[in-house]
Amino acid sequence: MKVVLGLGNPGPKYDATRHNVGWWALDRLAHDWKLGSFRKEGPALVTGGVVAGEEVLLVKPTTFMNRSGVALRPFLGREGFAVSRDLVVIVDDATRSVGRLRLRPSGSAGGHNGLKSIEAVLGSRDYPRLRIGVGRPPSGEDLVSWVLSPMSEEDEDQVLSLLTELSEGLEEWIRGDLESAMNRLNR
Repeated sequence: MKVVLGLGNPGPKYDATRHNVGWWALDRLAHDWKLGSFRKEGPALVTGGVVAGEEVLLVKPTTFMNRSGVALRPFLGREGFAVSRDLVVIVDDATRSVGRLRLRPSGSAGGHNGLKSIEAVLGSRDYPRLRIGVGRPPSGEDLVSWVLSPMSEEDEDQVLSLLTELSEGLEEWIRGDLESAMNRLNR
């Protein structure tokens, strides 16, 4: 089983914010892969089905960003589930220009509280993560205020247009070829 964890915050107040692009990505994947509606399962919203011959679950933690790792606990004890092979986390990145993608097999949290929570639960940094650039905060603007604010229409359109490419790129990862997925998505 493959788990795609998209980070975001629950509630309409956060729907359009930069911090929720992980949820935007999962909505697009669910649509493209025809997985149906998300349903509440414990500390997450979940949908799933078969993609590229593998069982895939899309998971949106409903614990708020700083506790995102809690949503992973139900999967960690499953037989055959290997975090470095079977998990990818999709997250906003305020250090990258809008619309830039970066898929890596491991790395640091880079100051992102959602990734810090995941690392705390996993006890490891060795899991793939796909960062979606949401732009750097303007000079003098607080990072928290920036990521919790809505994007401009132009920036939102740019992010939404690249989400269409995620399905095919992540299908490469599902098939077990992370390097091919990185070559396809990184820019």
